[in-house]
Amino acid sequence: MKHRCAPVVALAALLLPGLARAADLDGSQLSLLWGVPFAGVLLSIALMPLLAPVFWHHHFGKVSAAWALAFLVPFAVVAGPGITGASVVHALLAEYIPFIVLLTALFAVAGGIFVRGNLHGSPGLNTGLLAIGAVLASFMGTTGASMLLIRPLIRANDNRKHQVHVVVFFIFIVSNAGGSLTPLGDPPLFLGFLKGVDFFWTVTHLWGHALFLIGTLLVLFYAIDWWFYNRREEIVPQDPTPDTPRLGFDGGFNFALLGVVVLLVLMSGLWKSSVVFNIAGTEVGLPGVLRDVGLIIVTLVSLKLTPSSVHESNQFNWGPMLEVAKLFAAIFLTIIPVIAMLKAGVNGPFGAVVRAVTNADGSPNPAMYFWATGVLSSFLDNAPTYLVFFNTAGGDPKVLMTAMAPILVAISAGAVFMGANTYIGNAPNLMVKAIAEDRGVRMPSFFGYMLWSVGILLPLFALMTWIWFV
Repeated sequence: MKHRCAPVVALAALLLPGLARAADLDGSQLSLLWGVPFAGVLLSIALMPLLAPVFWHHHFGKVSAAWALAFLVPFAVVAGPGITGASVVHALLAEYIPFIVLLTALFAVAGGIFVRGNLHGSPGLNTGLLAIGAVLASFMGTTGASMLLIRPLIRANDNRKHQVHVVVFFIFIVSNAGGSLTPLGDPPLFLGFLKGVDFFWTVTHLWGHALFLIGTLLVLFYAIDWWFYNRREEIVPQDPTPDTPRLGFDGGFNFALLGVVVLLVLMSGLWKSSVVFNIAGTEVGLPGVLRDVGLIIVTLVSLKLTPSSVHESNQFNWGPMLEVAKLFAAIFLTIIPVIAMLKAGVNGPFGAVVRAVTNADGSPNPAMYFWATGVLSSFLDNAPTYLVFFNTAGGDPKVLMTAMAPILVAISAGAVFMGANTYIGNAPNLMVKAIAEDRGVRMPSFFGYMLWSVGILLPLFALMTWIWFV
């Protein structure tokens, strides 16, 4: 029996020295090897659709579950079921379930609105739709705006041979940069709102950054789209979507449900209740519970009342949402040790990252906060990354909104803007990709997409650093 346990003991000594029976998860005591399952999830998302597309399409859920178990099983053996269970409960109740419930509500409600009529995807119209989406994203969330507009935009361009650039810029602008002005726009900003950042602080401090980035991207998009549009044989002989007499909306009552979603999210942030439920060490407040229950009701009402013809016209199905749910379940679980190591600060395995955002005199460096938050948000979930650097900068919202405002601006801009660097930087990115592929658009691979983001976004981020953060 002792001989059989030897590998487990050796694994414990290698992965978690001194923590096997600790009361809390101490990131400073973790080995970088605990990040392997998380890296495995990311590499699977990046490489398998390219190397084994058929296998990935049919088994991405199983692959995701395998990586989650590759973390959970050894961790339960080494750290004990108590710490493991508490960590999983916290990841589910405090992060994953609210995240998925909100995305599901926005996905269902936006999918219940059909823009009737055939728009024709000219450079001017496409640029206008992207600009409208950028404005909507800060008020109905990047997910809501993405789900509302991506189908009409693809339908408007289904008579063109080159559509990939349209979807890529849609992800840049609508699914990311557009959500930078209010806490409703993107989850990182909403977390900051819950931590005490004023609702209108972001719009008053980031409007210049957002205007520069979105405006420049719109100009670049118009130039690229104009070049494609004026090439010979760009327009196919027969438009797959027939013309209709006039434009309009079917399922328009879902706009009211979108308003309810906004009110529920606002309520959960503004209402402070003393009623708190403690579940395995995770505190769940009454406002959060009512918000999530309300969002589930909104989802069910939308599905019940939306005519089937609207869903058929939108080619609505749960495939994109299921893909996001399965992939992010693995991400939220395997990221547990990664976030713990980041939270350990200079004493943790990622101490070099924390030291990198600090000047020699001990003062915070805005440029490094912008890039550190942004780079990690490109590959981790941007919401917990925002929280890590929010706490690294002191975690006091009053100080961060005043004396350290440039640091909070850098953290907010990095988390929201650089979520567009990869497909996994922000949840709507994957959803838009899945919908586009479902509609026949041959979207680039993980690294193919990064060729677009590195070539277009990184130079703009470097220029923004020079203008605002140096």
